[in-house]
Amino acid sequence: MLLLAVFNGILREVVIKKYTNDFAAHQLSTLTLLLLFAVYIGFVIAKFSPSSSLQAVFIGMLWVALTLLFEFGFGRYRGNSWTTLLAEYNLLKGRLWALVPLWVLMAPYLFYLLFNKR
Repeated sequence: MLLLAVFNGILREVVIKKYTNDFAAHQLSTLTLLLLFAVYIGFVIAKFSPSSSLQAVFIGMLWVALTLLFEFGFGRYRGNSWTTLLAEYNLLKGRLWALVPLWVLMAPYLFYLLFNKR
């Protein structure tokens, strides 16, 4: 997922920002990352199916913990303040980033249910 996120960031900086402003580029980039993660997570869950719905939930919890640790750790390493980092989660101001960890948390369980219909 890290490679997809880096690719998505490059796509935002090199392509999307040519056609829109920074705010809209971040919104669109968040949506493209959700789509990329959906494809990846769907593939992983189909290929390496969890043995139970509980295991799928734990996978989502692990992935979101790792995502947040990386995001905040790398963000702080780059010198960003906690206020700056947390501002990206403000849905009321049009910041969509909160959807990414929410999706990473829920997607393994949702794909587990989708692929294990009886």
